Amino acid sequence: MPTTRATADRSVVRTLLRLWPYVRPVRARLFTAAAVAVVASCTGLVIPLVLKWLVDGPVADRDPAGVWLGALYLLLLGIAEAVLFGIRRWLVARPLSHVEAEMRADLYRRLQRLPVAFHDRWASGQLLSRGTTDLMLLRVFLAFPLTFLLVNGVTILVGVAIMLAQDRTLGLVILGPAVPVMWTCVVFERRYARVARRAQDQVGDLTTVVEESVLGIRVVKGFGRHRSQARAFRDLAGRLRGTELRKARLLATIWGVIVALPEVAIGAALVLGAVRVADGDLSAGTLVAFLSTALALRWPVDSIGFLLAMTQEAATATERYFEVMDEAPEGSGEAREALVGSGEAAVPGPVAVGGGRAGSGIRFEGVRFRYPDAPPGSPPLLDGIDLHIRAGESMALVGATGSGKTTLTALVPRLYEVTSGRITLNGVDITAMSREELRSRVAVAFEEPTLFSASVGENVLMGAPDGAGKPALDRALAIARADFAHTLPQGTDTRVGEQGLSLSGGQRQRLALARAVVGRPEFLVLDDPLSALDVHTEAAVEAALRQVLADTTALIVAHRPSTVLLADRVALLSGGRIAAVGTHRQLLRDHAEYAHLMSGERQETR
Repeated sequence: MPTTRATADRSVVRTLLRLWPYVRPVRARLFTAAAVAVVASCTGLVIPLVLKWLVDGPVADRDPAGVWLGALYLLLLGIAEAVLFGIRRWLVARPLSHVEAEMRADLYRRLQRLPVAFHDRWASGQLLSRGTTDLMLLRVFLAFPLTFLLVNGVTILVGVAIMLAQDRTLGLVILGPAVPVMWTCVVFERRYARVARRAQDQVGDLTTVVEESVLGIRVVKGFGRHRSQARAFRDLAGRLRGTELRKARLLATIWGVIVALPEVAIGAALVLGAVRVADGDLSAGTLVAFLSTALALRWPVDSIGFLLAMTQEAATATERYFEVMDEAPEGSGEAREALVGSGEAAVPGPVAVGGGRAGSGIRFEGVRFRYPDAPPGSPPLLDGIDLHIRAGESMALVGATGSGKTTLTALVPRLYEVTSGRITLNGVDITAMSREELRSRVAVAFEEPTLFSASVGENVLMGAPDGAGKPALDRALAIARADFAHTLPQGTDTRVGEQGLSLSGGQRQRLALARAVVGRPEFLVLDDPLSALDVHTEAAVEAALRQVLADTTALIVAHRPSTVLLADRVALLSGGRIAAVGTHRQLLRDHAEYAHLMSGERQETR
């Protein structure tokens, strides 16, 4: 995961304003809800004025009818306040659920469009926490703290104005703690921002550990590592607990200050007011109204602490959300523009139209590749790859472990972008095609087959054009020798479970191979597609694959002679370059490194 960005100098307001495009469609209901809440809160401030009239009038005059009338006024005001707050909640519930759903959908769409290099850097738990916990925090913020920061601010201003109008001296006493409270809020906000960010990042780390433990449960149990995994989880959970306790201490500190200072001011105002009433300088009704107004403002003032805390958490959640949304998606051109600045941009070269025979098939021209997060100055993994796979030809790619075979195959469907050079399909630079067009022409089967929590048929037909049906599915299963799918409890409608772990490795690999061939691709890239198969199944799949390879242009990563023999020619990848190209027999006879790789024997040192 990328390094946590500093939050100390960020603008909370500017950060939260980034939510405006999502809030704008529902702004009318939210503004209406805020206005209703302001009216409801100010309605509560009318109650002290009614109390003043009641004490100085009907109570002082011993008028029972007036007392009952005052009680009726108070009841009606209480009902009005409750109804208005109920309307506010009704107004915000539906639009805010819509905002959350839209943000979550946009995040998911962006994750689908981000390049593989991004997913290589980020832990999945961090992404999950952004799509769940962080968005929940934002919905809560928009529903409650955002509104009540406005409502409570207006309420405090109106309440202070009422108190100053009733008695300026008592009003100034109440305002005494304002400066220390504001200073405490400023200090608290800066410290709480850092701790809130740390806590949310730690939640992402904890989510990653849980996800990895669940997906790798067979490894954990098989090696008896449940205790070490539990310790790792406990350590992370302990750090998160410590951070949450730090947040609680900060919140307790500001709450203590915000609650204590106003309470002292109210006590001082009560003593001073009682003395003045006794001296005849102040009416009892005015003192009652003043103290009632001050007590009505306790909640708006006391809530400042946790409203600021929730605002900081929402700002941090917004920051984390847009860290993903700000990443350049595939096709944005930003990565290649960066390479232009570094002098390593791909040389576009002429773009052929129609693709004559000389340029047909797959051609690598001076291809260099370095991973985006590789240390500066490190040598490229692939350096000057020149390779031509003719139309209708199948070529095996052979090399030692770590030589870059899988990376080279990933460049064809543009899972990674070349650092320099170019790749063409039938003479057309792959960067001149849209990714949708490119990936509709190139099918890929990876060495590690990934299946989704869906039916067998749905997993296989992911590789077919929309509308492909059972005939295409049955053909692909037959080619991949995956007929076992028909014997499953619900046939091809059987759900395979998360990651397909309910199937054997060989079964998963055959389904992945079926997915690659189901769309009758023009170009086929296979990354060691037979590694998990037993000898008999491998022979059957090879026989079927030969039929498929006869009608397509294929690049096949191979580690075993049986897989190499599927191809027309073989390319040896060594030292980041294509060291030799020829038939299997030619390379066995003429190239010692290739013969060593195919024999598996230890090469003698000279």
